[in-house]
Amino acid sequence: MAKDLLLEIGLEEVPARFVRSAMDQLKEKTEKWLTESRLGFGEVKAYATPRRLTVHVTDLADKQEDVSEEVKGPSRKIAYDENGGWSKPALGFARSQGVEPDSLFIREIAGIEYIFAKKSSLGVETASLLPDALPALVTSLTFPKNMRWGNYELRYVRPIRWLVALHGKEIVPFEITGVATGNVTRGHRFLGKDILVEEPSVYVERLLTEHVIVDVHQRQQAILAGIQSLSVERGWNIAVKDDLLEEVLFLVETPTVLTGSFDPSFLQIPQEVLITSMREHQRYFPVLDSEGRLQPHFVTVRNGDNLSLNVVSRGNEKVLRARLSDAKFFYEEDKKLVIADALAKLENIVYHEELGSVADKVRRTRLIADRISQQLKLDQAASEDVSRTADICKFDLVSQMVYEFPELQGIMGEDYARKAGERESVARGINEHYSPRNAGDKPAASAVGAIVGIADKLDTIAGCFSIGIVPTGSQDPYALRRQAAGIVNTLLAHEMDITLTDLFKIALDVHSAKGLKREADDISKDMQEFFSLRIKNVLADQSIRYDVVDAVLGAGVKDVRRTVLKAQALQAALKDSGKSDFRHSVEAFNRVCNLAAKAESKQVDAQLFADSAEGYLFEAWQKAHGEFVNAYAQASMMDALSAISSLSKPVAGFFEAVMVMAEDEALKRNRLAILALLADDVKLFADFAKLTG
Repeated sequence: MAKDLLLEIGLEEVPARFVRSAMDQLKEKTEKWLTESRLGFGEVKAYATPRRLTVHVTDLADKQEDVSEEVKGPSRKIAYDENGGWSKPALGFARSQGVEPDSLFIREIAGIEYIFAKKSSLGVETASLLPDALPALVTSLTFPKNMRWGNYELRYVRPIRWLVALHGKEIVPFEITGVATGNVTRGHRFLGKDILVEEPSVYVERLLTEHVIVDVHQRQQAILAGIQSLSVERGWNIAVKDDLLEEVLFLVETPTVLTGSFDPSFLQIPQEVLITSMREHQRYFPVLDSEGRLQPHFVTVRNGDNLSLNVVSRGNEKVLRARLSDAKFFYEEDKKLVIADALAKLENIVYHEELGSVADKVRRTRLIADRISQQLKLDQAASEDVSRTADICKFDLVSQMVYEFPELQGIMGEDYARKAGERESVARGINEHYSPRNAGDKPAASAVGAIVGIADKLDTIAGCFSIGIVPTGSQDPYALRRQAAGIVNTLLAHEMDITLTDLFKIALDVHSAKGLKREADDISKDMQEFFSLRIKNVLADQSIRYDVVDAVLGAGVKDVRRTVLKAQALQAALKDSGKSDFRHSVEAFNRVCNLAAKAESKQVDAQLFADSAEGYLFEAWQKAHGEFVNAYAQASMMDALSAISSLSKPVAGFFEAVMVMAEDEALKRNRLAILALLADDVKLFADFAKLTG
């Protein structure tokens, strides 16, 4: 008879940022174990609060499924020896399958006879598996940071204080770090008490009676409902960021939403400072008006009931007042900062021991940015803005505000630069050059911010690659993947007509001034491969077929914009292939490229044409090539693809009329030369051989 299974790990408060991943991990590991153990079950539910991780399995089978399978062995021909007995291969097969040789039998497959072994295994009672499986499950969980306590060897996120393990109404007996399993859980730390859990099905309900909402979704809805209620009641726009909501969600077991206010005089400080202080230090949600301006109020979530909320609110207001007073002091002091003095201080801040100071990085960024400006042929005013922005893009790193809140770098730089009288485009560029700051952020909106941002990120990547710091696996301490993705997205957003090859050369030329520890060609090759993966991710995000991605990447990724446009054009053509002969074009392209690989030159002699199909194809290529080159230069990839696709019929006629690999060497070389010219255009667009259909 099926029974439910409940496992609860009771802990001291776990850091909020670790909880969801631990909950998901517990669920996934439980499902994996059940499946591998051949145990049938209904549903696996996971719950979590700051003090507990729980998994609830419904309708768990009372025993494993019996197993009976037939395993194929060697063919009959080698299964018997010359005396008609079992050969060594047959006996070895029987031994490996744990069966007696006499139980082996013969079966024919596709006209060949093979020996088979039938293996049977009776299922074990679930109750006998759990005492060993559950503690292994608990200790298998991994966390970003662990600790030890007492004299125990176990390293875990926080000390285990209680364990609940129930199979139906029966306790599953085991012990971890001196804590034995039972059927008693704990309610809210301050409002609740210990609770007897008679069976798994009443677990959630029993905790509710002791002020614990263990269901994560239910707890989140309670928080959002409280915020929405306040929003409607007060007419406020309460800014709820997902990351802050996620953190608050795993800081509380019984959420109660409340509000407070602060002195309006603090609004003289940039609102990004106030919002950051409220979010980072106090986990408060800011209140905005309809135009996005900060109001002198905040919303927070209490881990408790709604008693004495006015007292709690005043306490929060008192703490926030101290925080905002500190921020105001930092801001007033920073306004006295002279940009030239700040830049001088960057000389004493080490960026990397092998790459110099932050000031060295700024100088390299300026050189790279200037050369990008020249490559893009910016006018003098824009070039000067790029140079000035690059020169002072990091000056706010020495400010007290950025020291206290590193996430405000750039934001404070924009404010301080504007107050210091810098041009608006320069001030804005200082902030924007950090964009995109994360996966969901947008690239810099201005050309100045975009160019300086690319230069800054490119300097970081080139510098790290030059000294052997290349991301491997999940290790990327310098966030090089994010920075490369930022460069790719910025190039696309601004449709910059500059290739990755050009960018890599500019950056490596700048770095080579002080010497490179690796060959520039090797570094450039590594960077090319690294950026190819970032472009592959961009294409995948656009739902481009995997074979289309491989095809366009097979042509090289020197030009990010054209690579993406080629993928879009190719995917569109394949979708429309039912109405056109594009698939025939692909077949023609592949045949052309295969034969062109044998060409020794691309010099075509019209005097050697022995068939009209040769002249027809050559003339068709000359016309299509001109159209292709023009369309490619204009980044009109649909037109470029159309141009080379127009050669499909001339190519088919050519192959039908002539023998390319003719016995006459002159004819063969001439025909291969025609195909080589076609192949150059085809291969510049994509490696069509990688398309699957």
